[in-house]
Amino acid sequence: MKFQVSQDSFSVARGGDLVAEKLADTGAEVVRTGSYGLAWLEPMVNVQTNSGTLSFGPVFPQELIESSLQEPNYWSSSHPAYIGTLESFDFYKRQHRLVFDQCGTAAPYDLNNHAILSEILAKSPEEIIQAIEVSGLRGRGGAGFPAHIKWRTVADTSADQKYIVCNADEGDSGTFVDRMLMEGDPTRLIHGMVAAGYATGATHGLVYLRSEYPLAAKIFSEALDQAYSENVLGQNILSSDFCFDLELFIGAGAYICGEETSLLESLEGKRGQIKTKPPVPAIAGLFEKPTLVHNVISFAAVPGIFQIGPENYRDLGVHPSSGTMTFQLSGNINFGGLIELPFGITVRELLEDFGGGTKSGRPIRTVQIGGPLGAYLSESQLDTPLTYESMAEIGAGIGHGGLVVFDDTVDMLAQAEYAFDFCAIESCGKCTPCRIGAVRGREIMKQLRTGAGTRQSLVLVDDLCEVMEKASLCQMGGMTPIPVRSAIANFPNDFNRRIPISAVN
Repeated sequence: MKFQVSQDSFSVARGGDLVAEKLADTGAEVVRTGSYGLAWLEPMVNVQTNSGTLSFGPVFPQELIESSLQEPNYWSSSHPAYIGTLESFDFYKRQHRLVFDQCGTAAPYDLNNHAILSEILAKSPEEIIQAIEVSGLRGRGGAGFPAHIKWRTVADTSADQKYIVCNADEGDSGTFVDRMLMEGDPTRLIHGMVAAGYATGATHGLVYLRSEYPLAAKIFSEALDQAYSENVLGQNILSSDFCFDLELFIGAGAYICGEETSLLESLEGKRGQIKTKPPVPAIAGLFEKPTLVHNVISFAAVPGIFQIGPENYRDLGVHPSSGTMTFQLSGNINFGGLIELPFGITVRELLEDFGGGTKSGRPIRTVQIGGPLGAYLSESQLDTPLTYESMAEIGAGIGHGGLVVFDDTVDMLAQAEYAFDFCAIESCGKCTPCRIGAVRGREIMKQLRTGAGTRQSLVLVDDLCEVMEKASLCQMGGMTPIPVRSAIANFPNDFNRRIPISAVN
């Protein structure tokens, strides 16, 4: 028998390495793969049998007894962890996998079909940028800025050196898609960055990876070595005239380095602090040279655009929110993990049809979407379609695609206080609205929580949020008001009931 066991961090954290060892001890062939994103079923084991590939999960190491493993009918439909075939598994088959279509199917280093990259390098740089524009690809890291504008700006800016920088400093709570891609299909990211370099005239790329992802660093480093050996990186890539080098840079664990100018400062060996714009990085970025900055999934989406054609990619989703989005479910949810779908599904459908409701069995009270600086949605807002435009209409955003679920026991004042506290800790300190505003906001929330606040306290919080939103140098301070204001607006009772009757004025 041949077994596949994920080496993704989901699986490793739950004993996947020991499962693989126990299976290997029986003399079976064991292949370590990426994850399909079914996090609640890890460690997951795929067994290749005469009748096809059967899936089992979760399979914990303490359940594996060597004598039983050697029985021919052990891996069958009678196994308590039997799932069936992945193709028939509802959570998976209803998705539209384009970025993650290969993740989990084989060892990361065996996913090296370079045909699409060869096709891309056979086109002219202008043809590639036009295809990106037609596709409607928007940055998958936050604001959803049209990708082709960045690409064309870098391409049209004259310089003796240009750079491609991948922001893999995935620090938002409830997000893990960058890690999964780099652990499960790193070659796809390499292909996307090579294509971007060719289209814009950049010859050097860097991947800025957060230090908390050691397994992703290991796998991606090995993928880089293999890419050089297969002429996907280096001189005259795949027999073309294009040369491109790529290296991995490990960050020091600062959330603020997820902001592109701070990230570039860190790459230059400086303290991770915000730089004012203009000029934008596309004109004067790394070492003051034109620099294209995207996150992992933005680059990884590029091969899929050319795989299905830019027009077909544009027609996925709800234009101008085109293509697929990789949503990540976590928090108080039954079936946490990765879901890749075209834009347009509602938040409720994602949480109920895919997530299966709360793990606690209690009603969903709110979901925070877009990381720790994202909005808290009310129950009535859960029917909002997940598109950039629809989310903006309710004062929210999609961000990096992470959704953290809370049931009806959550205290929203505590969540608002956490938003200020998070900003106070992670602020780079360069601008006063963010550095001081977050501390003052945390103090006011503590007053309210301990019964020392008044109605005026909420007015003061609103004024403070306005200053942070309009005067902060970057999105760290500018977006902190989003979770605070949404918590107050959507769940006012959690704040009002803390104000003593004697202190209503």
